[in-house]
Amino acid sequence: MGMVLSAASIGEYDKRVVLLTKERGRISAFARGARRPKSALSASTEPFTFGEFFIYRGRDSYVIEQVEAKNFFPELRKDLDNLYMALYFCEVVDYFTREGMEATAELNLLYMSLRALSVPSIPRELVRYIYEFRMLYIEGEAPRIFACIRCGGTEKLHHFSVGEAGIICDECHDGKTGIVVSETAVYTMQRILSSPLERLYTFTVGENVLQELARAVGHYFKAHTDKTFRSLGILEY
Repeated sequence: MGMVLSAASIGEYDKRVVLLTKERGRISAFARGARRPKSALSASTEPFTFGEFFIYRGRDSYVIEQVEAKNFFPELRKDLDNLYMALYFCEVVDYFTREGMEATAELNLLYMSLRALSVPSIPRELVRYIYEFRMLYIEGEAPRIFACIRCGGTEKLHHFSVGEAGIICDECHDGKTGIVVSETAVYTMQRILSSPLERLYTFTVGENVLQELARAVGHYFKAHTDKTFRSLGILEY
């Protein structure tokens, strides 16, 4: 079970496909003849294809024999911004996963996030910050945001420190460290980390909170990745 993250042309008729799989993590596989006009693998080896991939391991690489697609996410290709955001999500999960490491949580998050991009009532940028923050949580890089990282208190948590990876209350704040965040923004970040996956994209926020998430989550995510994501660069151009 998996999803196509990217595909590239190889030779005259073949494709090299990067898959995120539940069982084997991120793997590369060849799709022989997938670029032939009538190939059964042509459409099912495009990015965002989700389903069951029947693969065998050859002498040097994996080879895709058959695909039973469950979802192609065709609606993502109707809006360029959604398309590049979806490609960015694929780049992010490619960055965090490895072959041989089970990736059920990452695959489920990616699938639900691509679905959320197709919901008009949820701002695209909110989907992005939820995805980034929850991915860091899955990878063990989430900040401590349920209590002050200095005193353990749960009141007046208004300062998010990227460097200290957590939230600081008013009493412990030194007047210099951290990004100022409202109670609503703190609650939103807590909700992103604690909600069941099926309820992760069932809310929206106002413009002010969205801007707070952009500062806090955006800066924190960049601090925990050392890659320039091509699709995000196109979105922000």
